Amino acid sequence: MILFKNADVYAPKHLGLKDVLVEGSKIVAIEDVIKGYDNLVNVQIIDVQGKKMVPGYIDLHEHITGGGGEQGPVSRTPEASIGTLLECGVTTVIGLLGTDGISRSLENLLAKARALNEEGITCYVLTGSYGYPSITITGSVERDITLIDLIIGVKLAVSDHRSSNPQGEEIIKVATAARRAGLLAPCCGLVTMHMGSGKGRLEPIFYALEHSDILAKNLLPTHMNTRGKELLDDGIRFTKMGGHIDFTASGTKEGNMEEAAKVKYCLEQGAPLGSITVSSDGYGSQPRFNVQGECIGLTYSTPCGLHQLVEDLVEKKVLKLEEALTLVTSNAAQVLDMNNVKGNIDIGADADLLIYNADLKIESVFAKGKTAIWENEHIIKGRFEV
Repeated sequence: MILFKNADVYAPKHLGLKDVLVEGSKIVAIEDVIKGYDNLVNVQIIDVQGKKMVPGYIDLHEHITGGGGEQGPVSRTPEASIGTLLECGVTTVIGLLGTDGISRSLENLLAKARALNEEGITCYVLTGSYGYPSITITGSVERDITLIDLIIGVKLAVSDHRSSNPQGEEIIKVATAARRAGLLAPCCGLVTMHMGSGKGRLEPIFYALEHSDILAKNLLPTHMNTRGKELLDDGIRFTKMGGHIDFTASGTKEGNMEEAAKVKYCLEQGAPLGSITVSSDGYGSQPRFNVQGECIGLTYSTPCGLHQLVEDLVEKKVLKLEEALTLVTSNAAQVLDMNNVKGNIDIGADADLLIYNADLKIESVFAKGKTAIWENEHIIKGRFEV
């Protein structure tokens, strides 16, 4: 057991000073004062001394086996490391493939997810890649989601010159299969759609919603803030139809200042705060193409942009801390149908906890009730991490 004393709890709703009791991997009590545990064997008491305690971050879009490849094999990006994920406050991650669904296989993705779970965080994956029909392990999207426990949805690319340009009818087929499998598994049956800067924008998605009975909650268009104002406006329309839109955090403070302004714009245009999530696209490539479609530069992102954006939203006074946190905690948990397990500090939830220092920097991390980082010192490390 761990008893946290005097924590300024953001659940993400601000609860004020609380004691938080953790047993195993779960939060079992949250009270003003919890007594009776002093000097008990196997109870670790940690005085948080009034520092802020927040839920561990959920990264909905992470290339855990690396991405890239737009400039050939030499441009394939590295795999995610558990040390970096934890430093960035990520305790739950959704792994997926990118442009390269050939040399980066689903089998490797699944093995990496199992490794991350064994090392100490929570990881799920999506079947599919950029192309349509989706690549799978078992022969179909529906079978992958139903039969493989860590697969909770499917990924494809829409309105992008690297995609198969699926139209409304194709999206209906994929979303229906994912929805049905989600009921059978059971899981969220999510369809994550990499959005490019193509002319179609969200039109195939609007068509699917208007010409079928699929639910907006099963569809998650991502990179919505990085492709221009017209796509962002489409996203605002989508949120008013009951959907979520996913932003991609920048890798720099200056970049996240710009993304914070886009969050503000969405809210001013009537998008509900609860409909916006932020992911990192971590370890995915960030290629630059010229007008001829040639890749003229490439780098890759890390998950650290998640916390940077939270900081910038608060610094620019776009949102209060308890509001900014929802983008990487409770809103993401809602997308995953894991409200009672992830993204919240609540009784019965997983004990995924971050402690900030006085400057709102991540100082300590607890994943599934275990100390992962304590005062910036790594306790949990990958097997081959120094």
